[in-house]
Amino acid sequence: MTNTSLPGTSLPLEGRTAAVTGGARGLGRTIVTVLAGRGADVAVLVRDPSSASSVAEEVRALGRRAEVVRCDLSEEASVAEAAATTLSQFGHLDVLVCNSGIAGPTANLWDTTTEEWWEALWVNVVGTFFACRAFLPTMIERRSGSVVLIGSMTGKRPLPGRTSYAASKLGLVGLARTLAVEVGGYGVRVNVVSPGPIEGERLERVMRAQAEHLGVTLEEVRGRLLRETALGHAVPPQDIADAVAFLAGDAAASITGEDLNVSAGMVMY
Repeated sequence: MTNTSLPGTSLPLEGRTAAVTGGARGLGRTIVTVLAGRGADVAVLVRDPSSASSVAEEVRALGRRAEVVRCDLSEEASVAEAAATTLSQFGHLDVLVCNSGIAGPTANLWDTTTEEWWEALWVNVVGTFFACRAFLPTMIERRSGSVVLIGSMTGKRPLPGRTSYAASKLGLVGLARTLAVEVGGYGVRVNVVSPGPIEGERLERVMRAQAEHLGVTLEEVRGRLLRETALGHAVPPQDIADAVAFLAGDAAASITGEDLNVSAGMVMY
């Protein structure tokens, strides 16, 4: 990861500590390494600690501290324990990135089971609530901090068969806006980054499921998806991580309660 600061200046997140849920792979891994590349020490919060050893080594190779902490967002006690462990290791937290989530089913609403629907909302919304509740007290006490929730373009535009996921991700926008008001007086900011179609295996899985659900080819789904972006391409994970790093730092000191689309122009509201 390159240093994007001007020569002779410090890294923008130098001396900060960040915690990233789901930081072992995919977008979460990119967010972890981008934050570290900008100077932050990082707690990598994952359900399976063995999955995060390589990203932790990558952070350390950048000269930053990395600790892997077990955190299962579906379990209230696990999230509380993860916060306690993180704070005992680092002493404080400046940035919380709620990235982890599940895709949920691809099915018509009337074919979705209660268990499938509830699991998507439980992990994506209630799990985010658990994480914010566990980590915010240290930020409130220090009267500074930045919380970034990873939302989605889904919920702002129709994506057939994805009602539970859409409801969960759009719900994060309401959570962030109200929470931003609640903690603003303590100097803590809360924002959402809503990615568009992210390059990588997860997008391929979503498109394959869409193709099967709609009874069309994978190529048709891919072509339709990319034609709906103003820029005509999927979004590199690096671009989303850069947006997260911006919101984490002082350059965004007056930005809170916002929902930032990083969607190649697929969503503009």
